[in-house]
This record gives sequence, structure tokens and C-alpha cells, in this order.
Amino acid sequence: MRKILLSVVLLSSLTAFAEDAPWLGEARKVASQVPPKLLQVLNEEIAKGGPAAAMNVCRDKAPQMAKAASEQTGWAIKRVSLLNRNPKAVPDAWERAALEEFDRRAAAGESPATLEKSDTVTTAGKTEVRYMKALPVQQVCLACHGKADQLMPEVSTQLHTLYPDDKAVGYALGQIRGAMSIRKFQ
Repeated sequence: MRKILLSVVLLSSLTAFAEDAPWLGEARKVASQVPPKLLQVLNEEIAKGGPAAAMNVCRDKAPQMAKAASEQTGWAIKRVSLLNRNPKAVPDAWERAALEEFDRRAAAGESPATLEKSDTVTTAGKTEVRYMKALPVQQVCLACHGKADQLMPEVSTQLHTLYPDDKAVGYALGQIRGAMSIRKFQ
């Protein structure tokens, strides 16, 4: 019992440390840079050629935008999801635990738009700071991530062609689609 209590105290201390960490403000800023730019480009592409034609934004341009932001900021930036479309968006163990926690917190009534997690992790003697911010489904997302029977036929065809192992349909407005995940070695 004493070991359990000590573990809880230590875990609480680490969580409090991460929430008060000086790097957290920077992490929040970095994580919030890519999504608005991505939505702008996505909306422009949808206006030009419709949702099926705009899939290249999420598939090709989003990773390019994350890479450019990573190079500019020094943070490794990517999008991850429990129900990924892109095979590169599979979360690691820390990200999976954070996404599962986000789902529990959202189910308990917290707004998905406010969900975040931060931590300092040491692995093999290297210290890394990590931050994740939930990405709730917005109206524009439903054209490709909504219920399968409500997708336009050309969207379904394009999804099956580009992503034969797609798991990223069936979402509703406001649900957690995934998260921005950023990390940096200290």
C-alpha cells in the first residue's frame, strides 16, 4: 500500500511538473500553428474541386506542412489517430495512452477542443518533452471522415483507392479525430 501511495504521489508530482514546465507555452503555440493553415488550404482545395480532389491536402500537404513547421521550430510535429487513415499516423505507446485518455475525458463531458497532454519522458538516458493537443472533427472533415453511408460516391472510391486499410470513417461533428503530437529532446 505504501509503494502504491508513493507511486501516486510521484506520478502527481511529475504531472504537475509537466503542466508548469516552461516549455509548455512554446509547445502549445507550435501545436496550434499547423491546423489552421491546413484547414485554410483544405477549404481552398474543396472549393476548387470538391472533397475527393482535396484528399491530397490531408495526404500530401499536411505532412509537408508539419515537416516545414518542424524545421522552423525544432519540434518534431505529426498528426496521430487511434483510427488512422494514413499508415504513418499510427500513435506510439505514449500517444496511444494520451488519445485513449482524451476519449475518456471527452466521454466524461470535457470539450475535445480543450484536451491536451504534456509530459517529460526519459528513455535510454535521453530526456524528451512531449505534448499532444486533440483535434476534434469539424464540419469540413465530415465529407471524408463522416459515416460511410453518407460519403459521396467519388469520396468513397478515392478512399478505397488511396487507403485500402482506412479506419478513419464514421466520425460525428466534435468527436476526437486524432491529435497534433509534438516532441523535442532537451
